[in-house]
Amino acid sequence: MVRLAWRRLTAWVIDWLVILAWVAVTAAVGVPLYLAGVTADLGVVALNVVSAVVVVLPVVVGLARAEASRRQASVGKRARRLRVVDARTGTGVTFRQALARNALKVGLPWTIGHVAVIALVTDSADGTVAPAVWVVTALAYVIPLIYVISLIVGDGRTPYDRVAGTRVVADE
Repeated sequence: MVRLAWRRLTAWVIDWLVILAWVAVTAAVGVPLYLAGVTADLGVVALNVVSAVVVVLPVVVGLARAEASRRQASVGKRARRLRVVDARTGTGVTFRQALARNALKVGLPWTIGHVAVIALVTDSADGTVAPAVWVVTALAYVIPLIYVISLIVGDGRTPYDRVAGTRVVADE
């Protein structure tokens, strides 16, 4: 179980290296827009929506497409010889399952992280931060921590795998 957990974590690191390339592209466009003041009139909600649509959504959909493909794996999973399968049948997952899996695995914590960062930046401008912002910030860390712990506790299925009806298996 620990060996599979380690492979899953290293696969995720590889995936994040790929994801960071997308983040670099969006930053290359977004940072100059921010510095030029183009986004200055956007409120907190609008900033969160833009970041979710431009950065997070393409990553979630891309990962889902990869896991629902013939290869049943993201780049990292392929590199670590892992596949995502239906937990009941052991066959490939549907796009819907893969989308639910990645929305919970990546989209939820990443979006919560964006909300926290944007709220911290906008709230701290006056020197104070609302308690709710600290709660959201804590959630941004606690959710991924729960995911990692679930890899090594019990049968190794994460909460997002349980909700999506999926399982990650080694391709030996």
